[in-house]
Formats: sequence, structure tokens, C-alpha cells
Amino acid sequence: MSATETVTVRPARRVGRPLVFFSVLVVVLGLLFGVPWWTLLHSAAHWPALVGAAGSVLFGAALLSFPALMFYGHGRRVDWAARIADTMLGVVWVLFVWSVFGNVLRLGLTAAGVADPVRSRLVAAFTLLVSAVLIAWGYVEAMRVPRVRRVEVVLPRLGRELDGLKVALLTDTHYGPIDRERWSKGVTEVVNSLDADIVCHTGDIADGSVDQRRAQAAPLGDIRARDARVYVTGNHEYMGDAQNWLDHMTELGWESLHNRHVLVRRGGDTLVVAGVDDRTAKSSGRPGHQADLAAALAGTDGDLPVLLLAHQPQQIGAAVAAGVDLQISGHTHGGQIWPFHYLVRVDQPAVQGLTRHSAQTQLYTSRGTGFWGPPLRVFAPSEITLLTLRAA
Repeated sequence: MSATETVTVRPARRVGRPLVFFSVLVVVLGLLFGVPWWTLLHSAAHWPALVGAAGSVLFGAALLSFPALMFYGHGRRVDWAARIADTMLGVVWVLFVWSVFGNVLRLGLTAAGVADPVRSRLVAAFTLLVSAVLIAWGYVEAMRVPRVRRVEVVLPRLGRELDGLKVALLTDTHYGPIDRERWSKGVTEVVNSLDADIVCHTGDIADGSVDQRRAQAAPLGDIRARDARVYVTGNHEYMGDAQNWLDHMTELGWESLHNRHVLVRRGGDTLVVAGVDDRTAKSSGRPGHQADLAAALAGTDGDLPVLLLAHQPQQIGAAVAAGVDLQISGHTHGGQIWPFHYLVRVDQPAVQGLTRHSAQTQLYTSRGTGFWGPPLRVFAPSEITLLTLRAA
């Protein structure tokens, strides 16, 4: 080879990634479906053969159909498939969790001298009964109009004339495969009853396009606020068409804070209300979309207090660096179905409630107004938040 010759080197294909993903998927699905199957049907309970066979067929059919239903439901936006897959996911998660607890109970029964098949049948009965109660209760919790959660937040830099400013927070409405237009109207009625100065929506407005979810989102146009109605995108907007949702919220009369701010004034005091895109915006590849706090605060007086809308609590690092007074977020759903919040906490600095992240910066994380996927909320109730801002 001469010194002037060049060799084109093609990047090696990462053939291992699909294999790793597939392997993890198989293990996870195997555990989710397999642990309840074994606990309920095949752990020395000695059920009649017909019961064992029918139960095994049911679990097997669910396991085999679940990936396809998820793909068509959320990949192809086929609503009936999404409804089935999401419900299946919620049910099997609850069964899995309480099967694990059931097998802890098994150890206690063993220590107490209870033998099979009575022991395994007691474990199966415990698992099935608790799961059934939680699934029914969780469905009611998910589908009801959220209760109002009232929180006072002291902001030392807030001017006296802004003391008592009321901020209503909606987030993670997730209008989706289950038609919740009536629910959306109920949410609007509750928000309007709060007589808020500012109403915020911090993203994940819907799963699907504007055309698909237009009717469910329509009641947002009837929400009233004395000073401003403001909205920022969440990560789910970037799974669809974020710009169309920004434009549609503008059409409904909201201020879409696409890396920008508005000012709220009372007498001689001013509050900066800023918003940034979700942290996934840049990786989505959509031109002009990325979380840009510097752009959102451009032209503001650095001595003014700042209320920041950012979908994910994880965006608090930039808020601290910029000296933001209060960031309000959603995204976590409070875990939605216990004990999933432990996994959420691995990824996010907060799961719900008011937390402090520097001498100046606080974060309020809502448990969410709606739900994603499974129509269940277990030990993680939804909320419409009313934040009352107080001067020091």
C-alpha cells in the first residue's frame, strides 16, 4: 500500500445491542408473567388439572400477545391494542409484586409448620385477593378527577405585592387510547374553581397526535387564569409531533413557553415565568428543539424571582446553576403503581413533593394529573396542585 492510498473503514455494527435488548426483554417478561404463574398455579398447590391447564393457557396467551399488542398500540398508535396492552401491563405488575410478597408469606407459613398444599393455596389466595382489591381500587383512583393538593412555597426574593400568588399546576394529562373527554372537562371545572393567577401545564399532554386527541384536549381552552396560562413540552410530545402540540396550545389561548418567558406583575413587583423544552428534545432530532434555559431567561433582570416550568425533575441542575427560585415539574407520576417509585428514584432527583436543591432553588414535583399506560394508580394518587407563593 502506498503512502497516498486511503482506506475507508466502516464503523462496526453494534450487533450486540439488539441481542442484549432482546435478552433483557425476555428475562423481564419471563419474571413478570412467570412469577405470578408459578405462585398462583404451580407451587405445590395441587389444583385440579383443569384449573392448572386453563390458568397456564391464559398466562401463556398473555405473554405471547403482549409484545405485539404493545408494538401496535404504541408504535402504530392502534388504540384498541394499546388499551389491552396497557391494562395487561398494569395487572401483571400488580400480580408480580404481590406474588413476591406472597412468597415471603410462604416462608413465614413454613416456619409456622404449615405444609403443602394448604401453604401454597394460602399464598395463592393472598396474592390473588390483594391483587384484585388493588387493581379495582387503582382503576378507580386513575379514572377519577384528581383531588387538589395545596402547598405553600416561600420564595425569599418574591416581592411583597406578589405574596399569595396562586399557581395551579397540571401535568402528565396523557390524553390517550382511553377516551377521557368527560374527565378533562372535570379537571377544567376544578382548576377554574381555584381562581388561580397562573395555570401551568408541564408537559406530556397526550399520547398521540393533535388530531387524535383534539376532543380530549379541548376543555383546556376553557381554563381560566387571572394572569397567564403557560405550557411546556414533555418527553411524550417528542415521541410524536411536539411542534403541533405547541401550536395547538397557542390556538387554545395558552402561552407556549418554548425556551421563553413571560412576566407577571403586581404593582412594582415582577415574577419571571419561564419554560424550557423537555430534556429529550435535542435527541429527538426536531430542528429548533432543545432545553435552553439561557434562551428562556434572555433579557430578564437577574434580581427578579424566577418560576421555571421544566417537565422532568432531572432538569433541576440547570435551574440551580441559573439561580432559579422554583422549578415545577411532573414526569414521575409519583411512581403511579407502587412500588415502581423506587425505580423512578434511580433516574430522578425527586419523585413527588417539594424539595430543596440549593440555598435559593426549590423543586416541586407533581404526581401527575392523569396516568400513562395502565389505567391504575396504586399508592400514588393523581393531583391538581395549587401552589401559593409566599414572600419571606
